[in-house]
Amino acid sequence: MSSSAQVIVLNGGSSSGKSGIARCLQAVLPEAWLAIGVDTLIDVMPARLRLGSEGIGFTGDGEVSVGAEFRVLEDAWMAGVASMARSGARVIVDDVFLGGVESRRRWEKALDGLDVVWVGVRCDAAVAAGRELARGDRIAGMAEAQAELVHRGMRYDVEVDSAKSEAVECAKLIAATVGNA
Repeated sequence: MSSSAQVIVLNGGSSSGKSGIARCLQAVLPEAWLAIGVDTLIDVMPARLRLGSEGIGFTGDGEVSVGAEFRVLEDAWMAGVASMARSGARVIVDDVFLGGVESRRRWEKALDGLDVVWVGVRCDAAVAAGRELARGDRIAGMAEAQAELVHRGMRYDVEVDSAKSEAVECAKLIAATVGNA
């Protein structure tokens, strides 16, 4: 199965299973794919941007806010991901569209001219909250707050439900769509 797709964008709330699905996609797709997540972007930002109003902030109830300096770095990151794809790398993006349709528009602008498969990764809020608790590295409430929020107004090439299917089954469904892209 060879495809013309250059980028797969996985959008889902925190703890919805995107990272596990990305790893499974790397295993089931015949070509080599890089998996890049928004968590990596956050991890490589200066610590001051993980705390302040200009960066990314997390409230006690799981709400996430982003400031102007975060957006500048995020735009550069998106352009870099697109550049890798334009240079021949196939890329799986693991993101959380907190801004809904506007988040997708920002990716569409960065990925303009590339063959992209848009994937909605759904997960029941209660299941995601349980995963969040088990992980221990997330602020309680993020998964539940984001479960539906990130999908409002979205249209996808394919949707998967990680609460009802294992990551590998979700990956196989996505791979079938990528193979037909």
